[in-house]
Amino acid sequence: MEYIFYICGFVSVVSTIRVITHIEPIHALLYLITSLLAVSGVFFSLGAYFAGALEIIIYAGAILVLFVFVVMMLNLSSIVIKQEKDWLKPSMWLGPGFLSFLLFLTLLYAIFLNHDTVIPWAIIDGKQVGIKLFGPYMLAVECTSMLLVSGLVIGYHMGYKPRLPGIPLIDESLVTATTDEEQKI
Repeated sequence: MEYIFYICGFVSVVSTIRVITHIEPIHALLYLITSLLAVSGVFFSLGAYFAGALEIIIYAGAILVLFVFVVMMLNLSSIVIKQEKDWLKPSMWLGPGFLSFLLFLTLLYAIFLNHDTVIPWAIIDGKQVGIKLFGPYMLAVECTSMLLVSGLVIGYHMGYKPRLPGIPLIDESLVTATTDEEQKI
């Protein structure tokens, strides 16, 4: 399990660095998904199976789906879409593909070749998690909640654009008609 910890940790660090340094938001999302899956692998290798499952369900599942929806809802013109297709070469997939393949090999090793460790079966309910979180880790939970709320407020203020009377929100000259009916209007 020590090898699994180091491999997942390495994949997580490399993927997180690529999330920060990558220019394209869609590619950064792919690296973020890989990073979160690697962090869940770290949790599993440390024996924190509940935290690993929550990492996959909550972060890699629910929150990243919202990120993907936001990226999809961005108003991308046909020029940007064509440029994105031109940039989407197989060389762009080598990084996330290699890191995901490394995680897949680690998973196969953990399932089929690592028979010396057994996952302990214990029922952990929400009450035990709450007692543990709000017991010795209460300060960390409160700091994390304040960080999340401040991120929400900052995101709202950065995206807020006051609407002045008489000024449209969208510049009509940038919007192009896509069908014949829209061109007639």
